[in-house]
Amino acid sequence: MRHGNEIETPRGRARVDLDLPPTVPTTLLVLGHGAGGSVDAPDLVALRDAAVGAGVAVARVTQPYRVAGRRAPAPAAHLDEAWVAVVAELRARCRSAATLVVGGRSSGARVACRTAGTLRASGVVALAFPLHPPGRPERSRAAELRTGLPTLVVNGDRDPFGVPPGERGIRVEVRPGERHDLRVDPAGTAALVLGWLRGQGWAG
Repeated sequence: MRHGNEIETPRGRARVDLDLPPTVPTTLLVLGHGAGGSVDAPDLVALRDAAVGAGVAVARVTQPYRVAGRRAPAPAAHLDEAWVAVVAELRARCRSAATLVVGGRSSGARVACRTAGTLRASGVVALAFPLHPPGRPERSRAAELRTGLPTLVVNGDRDPFGVPPGERGIRVEVRPGERHDLRVDPAGTAALVLGWLRGQGWAG
């Protein structure tokens, strides 16, 4: 069952595409998009399909700047503020889902990492996490992944934004032949994430 609506945030209206499984979900997975992209990116859609099929409620969140028609992302603090407001509202609407997992691709993964503690999430899914700007490995964002929560990172081995190192609590899966868009095998990427969710006891 699919629901689409807008939620007011301190940074404007965000849009939510919420997909519910046929059974009562115990896990809510909330996903954000890349900086100039949309929630219809192939990896996000494939993950949505796989997770809903495994009994997980999946919400894909479009940030207010994208709803307003802008491609240039808002400042990080604004992204985080809008995201926290949306996820809080989703939790109120999906009360049966005691487990919250946050994630997204690229910029959306960074937002999820930065806010996971505030939202009391159980885990994080980071697709195409942009470890550093292309050609600038000295500007590492690896610290954002250190949330203290179980975290799955899925990156392509040809991603110009780099591949994060695995650390305690951070599992890194490297997809051969994939670049930053993870478009070669979205179903394979989704299967990896679903396997991890099941391993954590968060999906059927």
